[in-house]
Amino acid sequence: MLPPGRSNSTLPNVDGCLFEELKAGLRYRGVSMSRRAAVFGAAGQLGQELVRELKAREYQVVAWDRAQVDITDPTAVENALAGFDAQVVLNAAAYNQVDVAEKEPQAAFLVNALAVRNLALACRQVDAQLVHFSTDYVFDGVARHPYVEDDPTHPLGAYAVSKLAGELYAQAYLDRALVVRTSGVFGPGGLGTARGNFVELMLRLAQSANPIRVVEDHVASPTFAPALAARTLDMVDRGMAGLFHIGGGTPVSWFDFARLIFEAAGVKPSLHATNEREYRTPARRPRYSALSNAKMERVGIVPMPPLPEVLAEYFARRGKRP
Repeated sequence: MLPPGRSNSTLPNVDGCLFEELKAGLRYRGVSMSRRAAVFGAAGQLGQELVRELKAREYQVVAWDRAQVDITDPTAVENALAGFDAQVVLNAAAYNQVDVAEKEPQAAFLVNALAVRNLALACRQVDAQLVHFSTDYVFDGVARHPYVEDDPTHPLGAYAVSKLAGELYAQAYLDRALVVRTSGVFGPGGLGTARGNFVELMLRLAQSANPIRVVEDHVASPTFAPALAARTLDMVDRGMAGLFHIGGGTPVSWFDFARLIFEAAGVKPSLHATNEREYRTPARRPRYSALSNAKMERVGIVPMPPLPEVLAEYFARRGKRP
């Protein structure tokens, strides 16, 4: 087993009387105008953590999921941002069905590339910083060391090509975009999303008596969504821009990650290692796509916590969900 790889409403999702002001096309009154952020893809596991972290930092936040604003529609995006004078716009929306993208590359490119162009152009109009999230899959996996930002990219499939194009669109239209590459994101929000995450997939498989086979020859940097959100916003708060890697910090095979998950969950299913040759998929994936966080750490951002620690936190938070 490999890792899991439209309404045009333009009204922000905010509470109270501020909503009525926005409906009337008015700007905020009686609210600090110094810290305002908009989040696209807010219903996903990363989007949920971004919204939570922004509110904890006392940002005024508007949050849209894909049912509220279709980011592939440039007019919808422009109208949404025109109604809220955001200083930073975070795009956590993505098409991430890696194998399906081989059959529908246009759909992947529309969301992961052309929609980023829409966001970049809208941000340029309102003078907002765009924060866009990309992927370790922009690399081909030939390197046997954690990838740094300056390593050459070489995407292997339609999904990966579309994500690299999104990076280029953000950088082409904006001088101070922040592009964050990450890897294998998982967070408590995955419990309530349609596609879940690798942790939830392993737990579902563990409920049966069937053997679980996970690839041991693919290595990545699984990344805890709350930690990713916090470090991304540390960069935003410090006025940083450019290209950064924020991975889990620990190169690990998906087989070893599954083993850590089961240890943290206190379950002992029948787990077996397999490999790429035995487990074929429609899309090619990089065999080694671990990301180096050295650049992030050099500029003073706190290192990512170790996997056992974040898995313990994952299960603690998971148990508190309704």
